Amino acid sequence: MTEKPHSGRKRVWLWLAGSVAGLLLVVFLLLLHFIGGPKDIYGFLRYALPEMREGNLHVGDVAPDARLYSLDGQHTFYLHDVIGKRPVVLIFGSYT
Repeated sequence: MTEKPHSGRKRVWLWLAGSVAGLLLVVFLLLLHFIGGPKDIYGFLRYALPEMREGNLHVGDVAPDARLYSLDGQHTFYLHDVIGKRPVVLIFGSYT
């Protein structure tokens, strides 16, 4: 029995497609483990990943001024208004 010349190519393409699918599955499962649920992965890939870049701030630099929300979530203030007057704690993200 002789093999058709295209069956070898087909086998290579199937192996390649299976490898790529397996790799994508492994990446998805790793993201799922480290980031959270599928919604969080989508948010990371859609919003956070494009904005990731190295900034130009270094340890000891003055923080850039920003409008911040107080703990009650209703009032806002500017960072330059409170720096040097009292301790300021900035919380990024959720810790619930």
